[in-house]
Amino acid sequence: MSDPIRLEPLLASGALLGAGDRYEKRLEDLAGLYRDEAAYLARLEVDDGRPVYWVESSTPDVESGALTIGTSVLMPGRIGAEFAMTRGHIHARRSAAELYFGLSGRGVMLMETVDGRSRVIEITPGVAVHVPGYWVHRSVNVGTEPFTTLFCYPSDAGQDYRIIEDAGGMATLVVADGEGWALRQNPDHIGYRGDDP
Repeated sequence: MSDPIRLEPLLASGALLGAGDRYEKRLEDLAGLYRDEAAYLARLEVDDGRPVYWVESSTPDVESGALTIGTSVLMPGRIGAEFAMTRGHIHARRSAAELYFGLSGRGVMLMETVDGRSRVIEITPGVAVHVPGYWVHRSVNVGTEPFTTLFCYPSDAGQDYRIIEDAGGMATLVVADGEGWALRQNPDHIGYRGDDP
């Protein structure tokens, strides 16, 4: 049995006490993610190499029915008109769902199905979002401070990050609009292929 998760440190920093795994993504790891290539390259020229997002997780058991829990921290910023975002994924076991719970900051969960349905849910501290199985999903930081979420999914779910890359990005973009954010269609999106539910 694993130790309980204490929320106080999570709310302050996104640190997961007792985490077994951590991965980080730096700006240089996100080539091709943003539509405005010139803005991405200009930002890369002055980038200090710090992580733009990281994930800490704990998977104490991997047998059927086990859960992976973790935290994701996404720093604020923009590349061109687009807000800072994660690479996004769909679960390798397509039917696997995921729960996200806002701890700090302000973001949105961008969700799409391979057959063209789309949903966007704003996440602030205390807001929970259920991402059903068969939905591609990505976190976007639309605020001015780190966007931190707690997540939970089946340990055997796996992740498929290529589905978005192979589709020319997600169909919907989250872009700056005055003091807020708006949605715009991605003209580069060619559709999700192959793994229809």
